[in-house]
Formats: sequence, C-alpha cells, structure tokens
Amino acid sequence: MEIRDTYPIEINGVKRDLVLFEVAPGLRIAILNILGDTELTVAAAEGLAERMRDLDYDVFITAEAKSIPLAHAISVVTRKPYIVLRKAYKPYMGDALETETHSITTGRKQTLILDEKDHALIAGKKAVVLDDVISTGSTLNGMTGIIEQAGAEVVAKAAICTEGEPGDWADVYALAHLPLFKS
Repeated sequence: MEIRDTYPIEINGVKRDLVLFEVAPGLRIAILNILGDTELTVAAAEGLAERMRDLDYDVFITAEAKSIPLAHAISVVTRKPYIVLRKAYKPYMGDALETETHSITTGRKQTLILDEKDHALIAGKKAVVLDDVISTGSTLNGMTGIIEQAGAEVVAKAAICTEGEPGDWADVYALAHLPLFKS
C-alpha cells in the first residue's frame, strides 16, 4: 500500500489525519470520509448544532451519500427532520424535482433529485443545506436551487469543513477549513 501524505484536523475535540488524494493534475485535496466514523460524525453534529443554536429553521437537506450520517446525527441532536436529495431516480419518487451539479471528488456531473413526498414536506419550510465538505459550491448551489424550486427557503448552509479559499465560505456554518494542495 502506498504511503500518502495527510493533513491533520480537529472537529469538536476529535482529531483525524485526512489522506491527500489527487483529484486533478497538480491538485490534491484532504479527503474527509465520515462513513463508518461514528465518533467524528457525532462530534461534528454536536458542534454544528451548537453553532446554529440561535438559528430559526425547520429541516436539514443533504445530498446522497457521504453526508447522510451527519444529517441523521444532527437530526438526533436537534430533533429536526432531514431530507436526502437522491442521485438516481426510482419510480416510487413520483413527480420528483431534479437538477445537475458537478462534484470535485467524483470529477463528473451528478443529478440531485427531490422525491415527491419530500417536496410536499418542505414546501413553505425554512431549510438548512447540510454537507460534509463544501468545496466548489456546485453541490451546494444545486441543493439550494432545488429547495427553492420546491417552495422552501434556504436560511443557512452548514458543513463539517469548507475547502479552498476561506473567504468564499464566510456565510457557512463550518467547524474547520481545508486548504487545497497544489503542486
């Protein structure tokens, strides 16, 4: 196994060394993967809930798949529901809304789909868009657009980490910032 460089972070008292992976020629990013990391996920949920304690909102919205554990954990902490925007349409989703985004981690276009059932649940609600890492803002913009199309208001954006230029994410509730590693 290749030994890779890492970048240290601390999220609400929990420390991790994130492995750096090349996502484009000359560009590496620190990969935050909370899937299966219950300790980090719960710490992040508690930290974000504390940061947003004075915010008036009704529901969390996240995209499939890596941030689903975060959405579940923060839902437990705050007692607010969450909705997952799916990446593939299934017939039971009915008259769903959809949009396209481009992810830096996958390097390709992705579809975000709001199920007909969830569309009805968020209409008229105040939503927090939630992600594990906000990097280019493409997924964030896709989620925001589909939520507004559904008749909900995005009142905040939240993530465990932001990435890239720190000034680009001043309006995001986040617990850490990850730099880009250019060679």
